[in-house]
Amino acid sequence: MSSPSIAENPLLDRQPGPPPFDRIRPEHVQPAVRVLLEETTVGLEKLESNLEGPTAASWSNTIEALESLGRNWERTWAPVSHLMGVKNSEELRQAHDAVLADVVALGLRMRQSKPIYEALAHIRNDDQLWRQLDETQHRIISKRIRDAELAGIALPEEQQERFNKIAERLSQLSSDFSNHVLDATKAWELVLDDPVDVDGLPASLTLLASQSFNDQIDDDTVPGEPDTGPWRFTLDAPSAMPFLQHSRVPRLREQLYRAFVTRASQGKLDNSPLIDEILDLRRERATLLGFNTFAEMSVATKMADVADVESMFELLREASWEAGQSDLEDLQRLATAGGQDRPLCHWDLAFWAERLREERFDLTDEQLRPYFPLQRVLDGLFELAGRLFGITVDPDDGQAPTWHEDVRFFRIRDENGQPAASFYLDPYSRPEDKRGGAWMDECLSRRLVDGQLQLPVAHLVCNGTPPVGDRPSLMTFREVETLFHEFGHGLQHMLTNVDYADASGINGVEWDAVELPSQFMENWCYHRATLMGIARHFETEEPLPEALFENLRRARTYRAGSLMLRQLNFGMLDMYLHHQYDPAGEETVLEAQQRIAARTSPLEPLPENRFLCGFQHIFAGGYAAGYYSYKWAEVLSADAFSAFEDAGLDDEQAVALTGRRFRDTVLASGGGRHPMDVFRDFRGREPSTDALLRHTGLA
Repeated sequence: MSSPSIAENPLLDRQPGPPPFDRIRPEHVQPAVRVLLEETTVGLEKLESNLEGPTAASWSNTIEALESLGRNWERTWAPVSHLMGVKNSEELRQAHDAVLADVVALGLRMRQSKPIYEALAHIRNDDQLWRQLDETQHRIISKRIRDAELAGIALPEEQQERFNKIAERLSQLSSDFSNHVLDATKAWELVLDDPVDVDGLPASLTLLASQSFNDQIDDDTVPGEPDTGPWRFTLDAPSAMPFLQHSRVPRLREQLYRAFVTRASQGKLDNSPLIDEILDLRRERATLLGFNTFAEMSVATKMADVADVESMFELLREASWEAGQSDLEDLQRLATAGGQDRPLCHWDLAFWAERLREERFDLTDEQLRPYFPLQRVLDGLFELAGRLFGITVDPDDGQAPTWHEDVRFFRIRDENGQPAASFYLDPYSRPEDKRGGAWMDECLSRRLVDGQLQLPVAHLVCNGTPPVGDRPSLMTFREVETLFHEFGHGLQHMLTNVDYADASGINGVEWDAVELPSQFMENWCYHRATLMGIARHFETEEPLPEALFENLRRARTYRAGSLMLRQLNFGMLDMYLHHQYDPAGEETVLEAQQRIAARTSPLEPLPENRFLCGFQHIFAGGYAAGYYSYKWAEVLSADAFSAFEDAGLDDEQAVALTGRRFRDTVLASGGGRHPMDVFRDFRGREPSTDALLRHTGLA
């Protein structure tokens, strides 16, 4: 196939509005990115020559010029990166990898530009110029200078060359790591054809498993039926998690669990050597910049320092340890009473935890699922956003190009009815081409383009339970929480009032504060008026029974100690690997994993566990030496929600006033102010851990 002409290339479409996702193909990537690289190089050289020495520096010929260069990247390269996560294919990977090194190199070239660095430093050091700028502009310039320094601008030529080679290699390793996890997840399946083996599984799961089998078979194979099989189970969350919770066959639970915790750890998809190389290169890069460890380099751009993080970990671990041990003892007693004549194994925990939840709270995911069809949840979520923040969310499907038929498009209007933002929602799991998990990403940032305001556009990506047959998507309660979480991220991106791309939305926000709005939104899932306004049976329209709501509310702190310890395990391991672990030392990463798990898991760790090989957050995402931010920001978010509790959750006027204050501080400020200053503006004081421990029942 010949390459499309430049004029026909959708990745070079510079028209206003979202990119033409429906027309983008792998063969468009290389020619478009080559044009982008050339355009940017020419523009960069012109920018540098225009500076004519640092004394000629101004806001317009530095930051505004840099933002102008960045506009086309969100039209050309950002869509490619997005499609790598939601429409992955071998052809797209090859096209992406063919230009990745050049993209990384040019990014470093821009951050290592001496004329730009000197111009920015001149602005910061010139009192007259500095006083002409506002706080947001100060933050943008200071962060650009810091980023240049962290990109190695001050290194001698030989060290800078090595630094750049490390950056290029790390970018490729990150891409490879993510692809290995996707391929390993896609490659594994458990096909059952004996009804005895699926006895006790919820109907929603057997329907999904039957549909999954039918989607994979050849044309001449007899299709499966929900009642007779075959049934296909995968490592994708909507399949794997309910199976572990409900399968009555321990050997099958063990088979799936072992496959899950050893993903991407064998054969050509083995991520183990990639982990060692990533950690080694990160440490070397940090050392070149004068840091002792990568963790110290990482937190240089965050709110906390390493000592703060380690102190928080230990405080929360001590608060959770006894509760976690008690949780395990409770499960063992129930398992023994239920006829299990052996100690609990890791593949038993989800099963017996679900049985204990049923016993204590008369509550199951399957009881709740019919009350949470996706559309009802969306309606309730948007109504809540209207009450809190004065916005209106309207569907606008068909008015923006999408990459899959399941993807939806929405527009947001502000309190005055004016257009404010829009977003895509990609709600369902697609293990064949979409990576697992859930995330928010930027499609377009709020910024000025040729004097006109470009409104922000967000990507909200979930991996929820898809529709099965004639049944709509019926969500687990955890999937409801996840949707609220990602919408919180989206709100910070979309409701910003900053017009500079460097600080609009989540841009420029310290990483350990970026989870504040997302975790804040999760709290509303337990608010009576909000949840009861959402939950209606998808067939009868009957509201959620009061008894079920009360059971759900009481179950909020169920196994809170165990869940806290699980998150602490991830965060403590991440920080240890990037701060104390020596890649050249005697201890392996898997030995470190086992040792830290022993401090955070009341059940002895499984020796064969290789979950690190699938830990995309820290090896293929932005959370390296930053996974702690979930807990750090949870302290902020719980305290923020307590402001609504103090005002009175059922006082509509008080909630609206508090919500507007949250909108005008936390959501609007973007990266234009330090997050601690923003939090104080909203809360009137420093954050406290009291609300988090109270909400989790660990006070």
